[in-house]
Amino acid sequence: MKHKHMKYLVSLLTLLISLQSCSQKKENMINQNSNITVDNIADEISKQVKHYPIEPMYVLSHEGNYCYYEIFIDDIPLFKNFDNMVPEGFDINRVIFKSGQHTLKYKLYPFGNQNKYKQDYPTLTDETSLNLKLGSYDLKNENASDKMLMEYSLPTSKNEITKEYVKQRFTGTGKTYYEGSVNINVDVPYQIQSPFENAQDLRKMNKKELEEKLLKKYKEISSIYESRDQDNIARLEYNTLKDLYVSNYDDKETISKNINTLFKDIYNNPTFKMQPIEKYKLEFFANGKLAVLMMDTADNKLRGNTVLWAKANYDGGTRGIFLNRYFYIPQGETEFKVY
Repeated sequence: MKHKHMKYLVSLLTLLISLQSCSQKKENMINQNSNITVDNIADEISKQVKHYPIEPMYVLSHEGNYCYYEIFIDDIPLFKNFDNMVPEGFDINRVIFKSGQHTLKYKLYPFGNQNKYKQDYPTLTDETSLNLKLGSYDLKNENASDKMLMEYSLPTSKNEITKEYVKQRFTGTGKTYYEGSVNINVDVPYQIQSPFENAQDLRKMNKKELEEKLLKKYKEISSIYESRDQDNIARLEYNTLKDLYVSNYDDKETISKNINTLFKDIYNNPTFKMQPIEKYKLEFFANGKLAVLMMDTADNKLRGNTVLWAKANYDGGTRGIFLNRYFYIPQGETEFKVY
């Protein structure tokens, strides 16, 4: 489980991976967060952060075998494992907007032939497993014991090999996709108003028209990142970054340092280059309130990301910068806003 001394590194990595100065042209202004600029975004976010006697952080530990998987909270993408990574916990606060019951969902995919076992697994197997553990710790009390709140394993059935030997078998054996969920309860001292909480259900729109409208918006956003239009990038990212730092109780120094790294070392990097929008598929998150164009690819280095991504020489090599922006339309409006 991650503790306080690891939190700042986690926040920075979230900025660079999970979410990942030019003159303004009036016609290209982003139609949200109009008061935000690259110079004031850290200060404006810091104003929203509050501190409490108890500051709980919730951590989800995961360990899977013979499968790749994605994890969601309330149908919002939170984590993906397509590269056989070593099991490790990660904070979930950034998608917890308020106390209460939330839905933890997972999606499983077969290994195929790109895996550590060097064999082909076209479907999920008897041995497929995913173990999830939800724990918490208090940032204000490093001496307090960590709490274990929930443990979950995939459903299995008994498979009688012989009368003396019975083993557990994953009930999704033979499938090319498996999905499940479990409810969790969390208690946080903050309450965040999600900008898409009351957004339209985009699943009700004409799919072809929505996809065309979304593609046009992606191209517009891509050009903003490509031109290193930092004030407009700040407006695009303000809501997501604010929710991250508010839910992590971060101090002003940490916020300023991380945002400076993000904008100076990444978005204003002379090698920063947006990648072409190519093969994609329309998907919905947050129970239809968010729409995205996801990469339609079997490349495990790219899977689970939207088509909005870039490459840049950073930290000793060429890195993929995945700008996983999501799109919603507020009630009574017709144009996309970005999260």
